[in-house]
Amino acid sequence: MQRRATLTGLFAIFLWSTLVGLIKSVSDGVGPIAGAALIYSASAVILALTVGLPNLRTFPRAYLVLGSTLFVLYEICLSLSLGFTHSHQQAIEVGMVNYLWPGMTIGLTVLVYRQKVSLLMVPGLLLAVIGICRVLAADHGFSWHDMHENIMDNPLSFGLALCGAMIWAIYCVVTKKMAQGCNGITLFFVLTALALWLTFLFSPQPLVAPSPRTWLCLIFAALAMGGGYAAWNTGILHGNVTLLAAASYFIPVLSALLAAVMLQTPLPLSFWQGAAMVSVGSLLCWWSTRAASPRRESSA
Repeated sequence: MQRRATLTGLFAIFLWSTLVGLIKSVSDGVGPIAGAALIYSASAVILALTVGLPNLRTFPRAYLVLGSTLFVLYEICLSLSLGFTHSHQQAIEVGMVNYLWPGMTIGLTVLVYRQKVSLLMVPGLLLAVIGICRVLAADHGFSWHDMHENIMDNPLSFGLALCGAMIWAIYCVVTKKMAQGCNGITLFFVLTALALWLTFLFSPQPLVAPSPRTWLCLIFAALAMGGGYAAWNTGILHGNVTLLAAASYFIPVLSALLAAVMLQTPLPLSFWQGAAMVSVGSLLCWWSTRAASPRRESSA
């Protein structure tokens, strides 16, 4: 049972790693806002069929209000940051900025709950940030000028990705105790879809009829997003949580690899170096919390 649940959780990691390429593909076909609205609408249907509709009467009010707000804001930042990118390579770079959230989450957890960590936290955070700088500087080393030019080519997308990473870190830390075991994922996806459709109604973008390829990417994106959350929930509840947590920190590299294949975009060596730094840095941050556990237990 545990082995099967762990494999299900690992499959969720694979599904999530396809999202950068799929979201960008759908956005190219029907526009960034409409594309995101379609994806989250279809994902909400999938979650309603797999996870089910929640009984809101049993949910803590604080979790419903704050949790749903943070979740909707994050998903909008994620989808639109990718949708508004100017090129496929830029979409992959923006997706990498979003993956700063694991290190941010651990750092925020330490600050909020005063969790003990080892000294690995510092090099882990630094390595993740340096990795993003390496990605954004392309083949120009660590040139601040080239990084600035790259970001200013599309400050909206990069800004949304960075805001999304910070919002998701807050969501992970703040809502953990508020939820009290409740799972509002289906409701949150419905609210995200409604927010995106409302945004689309007030935007100047026309509704474009999806091509067969766009429909196919839309179906896969919805399955990857909705199915990913459902599979991850099974893995976390019944699988090897330690293994899943460690594996999740390699999503940046796997996501970049799959996006490069799906979007047919060759990436320079510097990008892969930066992506590896982000993954290893995030993994070090995670390991710093585990390395401190024995000391905490022995002193108790």
